[in-house]
Amino acid sequence: GAAVPESSAGMASSPCGNTNFDSGLEIKTRSVEQTLVPLVSQITTLINHKDKPKKSERTLAAIHRVGQAVNVAVGRFVAVGEAIATENQELKDEMGQACFEARRAGDAIAQLTDVGSALPSQSDGRATVFSDRTGMVKAARLLLSSVTKVLVLADRIVIKQIITSRNKVLVTLDHLERVSTFQEFVQIFSQFGNEMVEFAHLTGDRQNDLKDEKKKARMAAARAVLEKCTMMLLTASKTCLRHPDCESARINKDAVFHRMRCALEQVIEIVTEQRSCGENKILPASIYDGIKDFKASVECLRENLYSLSPQSVGSQLEVLVERTEDFTDSAYTSHEQRQAILGLCQLTRQDAQQLVHAWVEAQSVHAKEATEDMEVAILKTCQSISDLRRELHKVAVSRASDLLKVHGEQLPLRALKAAGAEGNLEAVAEYSRTLTEQKEQLVETCRLLCHVSGSEPLEITCIHAEETFHVIGPQIISAAQTLALHPSSKIAKENLEVFCEAWESQLCDMALLLREINDVFEGRRGDKRPYLSLPRPGKHSLTNLKTAKAVKLDAEEQTSMAKLGLELRLLSSDMDTEVEKWEEQEHDIVRQSQSLASMAYSMHLFTRGEGLLKTTLDLFHQAEVCPSSAGLTHHSLSLSLSLFQLVDEEKSLVVTEMEKLVALCQQLQMGAKTPVQGKSATFQKVEMCIQTTRGILTVVLSLLPFCNKLNRKVKRQDASTPVKEEGALNGKNSNGFGVKSLEEHMASLNLLESK
Repeated sequence: GAAVPESSAGMASSPCGNTNFDSGLEIKTRSVEQTLVPLVSQITTLINHKDKPKKSERTLAAIHRVGQAVNVAVGRFVAVGEAIATENQELKDEMGQACFEARRAGDAIAQLTDVGSALPSQSDGRATVFSDRTGMVKAARLLLSSVTKVLVLADRIVIKQIITSRNKVLVTLDHLERVSTFQEFVQIFSQFGNEMVEFAHLTGDRQNDLKDEKKKARMAAARAVLEKCTMMLLTASKTCLRHPDCESARINKDAVFHRMRCALEQVIEIVTEQRSCGENKILPASIYDGIKDFKASVECLRENLYSLSPQSVGSQLEVLVERTEDFTDSAYTSHEQRQAILGLCQLTRQDAQQLVHAWVEAQSVHAKEATEDMEVAILKTCQSISDLRRELHKVAVSRASDLLKVHGEQLPLRALKAAGAEGNLEAVAEYSRTLTEQKEQLVETCRLLCHVSGSEPLEITCIHAEETFHVIGPQIISAAQTLALHPSSKIAKENLEVFCEAWESQLCDMALLLREINDVFEGRRGDKRPYLSLPRPGKHSLTNLKTAKAVKLDAEEQTSMAKLGLELRLLSSDMDTEVEKWEEQEHDIVRQSQSLASMAYSMHLFTRGEGLLKTTLDLFHQAEVCPSSAGLTHHSLSLSLSLFQLVDEEKSLVVTEMEKLVALCQQLQMGAKTPVQGKSATFQKVEMCIQTTRGILTVVLSLLPFCNKLNRKVKRQDASTPVKEEGALNGKNSNGFGVKSLEEHMASLNLLESK
């Protein structure tokens, strides 16, 4: 949760004590994000004021005004939070604490900005924003985290409303399932309708508010089921009431109620973020993802020959080839298509084998970067895997298009309706078999489309389509059997009609889905990521980046980034404060930390559309050459060779944080190198770079005090006994405690390249 300082009387004493101020408070909705924007903007103004020796009356008045405005806004905000806490006892303690922290931080900011109209003399001894920069940063951090906490807690109320609404729907659904007279049914169904309308409104608002596209797609799928099932529920229940002894009518009705309950459950899982057993079922491993990961691994070798093992790349390819069996094992894949897929799998294997051969050779001569042979093999492997993806896409899409043409004629549905109306049970059985075969073809085709869909939201839509065909096929058959047993029944005829319409509606949705999948593949959709990246001429990342477009963040994206940007600004201030405590300002760790703080500050300015990083490409390049992440890790490691001087608790903490730092630096460098196209994908990459940088700064901040402590100890020892320890301190090779193995460990992680 939000960081709660050690004492509630004063701010947290250690600048690192509060670095993790926002963990566990990930903002899930756009509304919370929007609410924070004005506050973030005002805090940023206060933190970023220029430190000029002379401050004009106007500057002082402006700072005073913004500080008071922040405090007044916090007061109003907290009053709402406290009112929510009063109405919702289960949130009382947490909300009370968050409101208390927010009010305290607001007061601190008001005091620090109470600079009056004249230049404050140093003698009055009162801390202000000019004299106590650190105090201002701490107050800003506390305010940001506590206000976020209040908003996230308030958001729980919305979730509670949705759960309450779902519970009402479930109770009424149980009543509906048990009614035995038409009169009772009509009465309860009208109540059910009103409750469903309320639930639809609440979940619709929530769906639009969600930031995560994957959750949005799952929510849309579940709400579509509920909407379509409401009509089916009406006719299926009426048919059952009219023909109470009819087994097929009961089967038909039971299936609708079951599907409705599953969809209600899915909505609640998304809203409350429960991990259910259905979560694994939601996204099976797609070939698209496998190919993307495989290509990324192969292209990484340009930068680092030692980050992966040839075995891991080989097994990645084998897993991928195994997934293509969904295509090659299908009875509906033609002989030519099967041969083409198998041939391309074999070609990719051969190219990958060539690559491994060149790669092992390069490693044997301790090459620093990819050799010419490797570069050629990388290009060939990427080309053949892209050709495989194109072939799989072609097979899935042509299969789906052909099926949609055949099904456009609705032959089995028309025949089933006619046979049912004539009371011809034999004909119903015959056309049911035809429909079942069509259903199986459609289900399998949806699975193939899922493999090539090219984005997670589209994968979810494919799975929804697959489940819908799977469920509605048998429901049409049971409705047709009921009509055949009661051919003069108007309600049985109407019921069959409703299920046939649902099937036709799903076919229309599938045609739209097909168009979207094609658009993504051809790169026509601005907000989706096209697959094929151009083969790149050079080995170095700057040339790789030239294929992407340099864009600036638009106003909406700047709004989304405002809070993250401010967090980086606060962390960079913390870093400066911590580094000032070092006696040796020329120490490598100090210099590396300063450049890291400066990078964070540049990224903060980027989120505001200011500073030297003008475009997304500038940002990605900055992240990729993350100044010092490599050197800093190395120097801290070398310094930590004196770890044995720390107590056990400190030792294990330092080692854990070091491992975290190595992983985060790798994540930032790899993420920044991964090419993306399209507005949405670019924005996500920007967000990833800034979040990872925030993580790196947080870890470095927690390590700096230990490094400082060790450095002082080592210096004291040096003063008393001339031990050759400096080599370790300056990151040079030495025979000190475990240097060799640590350096080898680092080299294997590609973090020892010269900056």
